[in-house]
Amino acid sequence: MRAVVLVGGFGTRLRPLTLSVPKPMLPVGHVSIIERLIANLVRGGVTDVTLALGFKPEPFVVAFPDGTCAGATLTYAVEPEPLDTAGAIRFAALFAGIDDTFVVANGDVLTDLDIGALVEFHRANGAEATLHLTPVEDPSAFGVVETEESGLVVQFIEKPPPGTSPTNLINAGTYVFEPSVLDRIPDGRKVSVEREVFPLIVAEQRLWAMPTNDYWIDTGTPELYLAANLDVITGRRPEHSRAVGVADASAIGADVSLRDSVVAVGATIGDGASVVASVVLDGGSVGVGATVSHSVVMGHIGDGATVSHCVIGADGVVADGESRADERIA
Repeated sequence: MRAVVLVGGFGTRLRPLTLSVPKPMLPVGHVSIIERLIANLVRGGVTDVTLALGFKPEPFVVAFPDGTCAGATLTYAVEPEPLDTAGAIRFAALFAGIDDTFVVANGDVLTDLDIGALVEFHRANGAEATLHLTPVEDPSAFGVVETEESGLVVQFIEKPPPGTSPTNLINAGTYVFEPSVLDRIPDGRKVSVEREVFPLIVAEQRLWAMPTNDYWIDTGTPELYLAANLDVITGRRPEHSRAVGVADASAIGADVSLRDSVVAVGATIGDGASVVASVVLDGGSVGVGATVSHSVVMGHIGDGATVSHCVIGADGVVADGESRADERIA
């Protein structure tokens, strides 16, 4: 089984973290987002993954020098220009020579979905395309999918106004496609799979959807990226063993208080510091006596500083004794 993974976005929602690291290469519990995503695809029977990239693939080549990731063989399809979701899928699939049933995954999403079960559901219904659905409290920020009891999609509503959605089941960003879907995507322009392609397949009653209650999270914002990290170290992601929060090769000072946090290899925590519900990434440092909570740190926090609900990029600095809250610091 082959798969296309959409990783071509610029990661604007995760800035300033993505100013120095491509979004899919950011770690969740010490393992990159892309590696966790591909590992789940491999568990479901995927053997070859084509990464649909919007810009240079060098960081991925450096990370996976043997051309494999989590047991899958990698192909890099670099778009000559931004083509939106459907355009990127078409470009990558044709580039890789995909000519049979294949999986598509959004590179922002981490899920414990059984990919093999989704493929079986797709084939059992003779579908042209099948979506994974997941329930959410507020569906207004997502693509909502209304289905018949059988799973046949009735309508696809992209980001309905609050209070108007007929269901709380949303498009969860993992699909199974027949190659015929590629023929529906025009060449040479941006094409949205959600707004342009899915409605065409719905009209012919060939779009199906399978809802599950598996773990699912969109890691594309700082708040959700932080949550994804905490989920794997606190046991909130039940399908996985708890990851170790503090890497052995990190530099931890004396009398440091660490609670529900991830501290990466190459990170430094000064004496007497307190770090709670936060992620300190490679190269990040927390000064002596500093207090950090609910934050992601890639830069430097000075001695005695207090930081809460902040995102600090690689070049970001919080001065000694300074207090910062609810900020993105580049």
